[in-house]
Amino acid sequence: MDIVNMENTSKSRFAKITDRFRNASIIKNTSGLALIEFAYTAPIMLGIGLTGMETANLAVAHLQISQIAMLVADNASRARESIDEADIREIFTGADLTGDAIDFSPNARIILSSVEANGYTDSRKGQWIRWQRCYGGNTKFSSSYGNEGDGRYNSSLAAGIGPTGKKISATGSTGVNFAEVVYDYKPLISGKIFGKKVIRYESAFVARERDDHELKNGSLIPNNQKWTCDKYRTIDNPPS
Repeated sequence: MDIVNMENTSKSRFAKITDRFRNASIIKNTSGLALIEFAYTAPIMLGIGLTGMETANLAVAHLQISQIAMLVADNASRARESIDEADIREIFTGADLTGDAIDFSPNARIILSSVEANGYTDSRKGQWIRWQRCYGGNTKFSSSYGNEGDGRYNSSLAAGIGPTGKKISATGSTGVNFAEVVYDYKPLISGKIFGKKVIRYESAFVARERDDHELKNGSLIPNNQKWTCDKYRTIDNPPS
């Protein structure tokens, strides 16, 4: 009986203690509940928000690079009768302005090539790159398909230029302006979200109303000021 009484007494004391805590104001106070919930959810919501912002920035960069590739090839094809070294500067100026929001010029490379049939009808028949001009301060990239003069006397570019299965070639006396644009993506938040990204787009347009595809120099631009592919220059730091 003594043991039973002791157990009942212990339970009674424990009940009184718990009742005191239950009635205490600290137990009834729920004013900090929202703050605690916020502390738990804030990192998750912040992570989702930042990832969303980085995703949107990456999508905008893709759109911009795609537009620049089309802009360069299209503008090079719009020059009537002939195309000049001065036209090249105007084309690259347009690319610089278009990509200003993504810091395009120092982080990108544009390779603009004029592609034509090489004129042979024997085993040397194919395409050739008559001229090639480049823009941008990124030194890591060059053309994936050839350099100026390639294919002139052989069939090394028999199928044209471009990715496998999607090669572009000129027919007859036409010329094709082929633009390659490569850009080192600069993250808005952190490079850890998507890792290192290189964005690449290509575009090609047939020259309009132009049979002479030689790159002229009517404005007598010195050789050291031409946008040749051995230079890594921008509009703000032009060849000199």
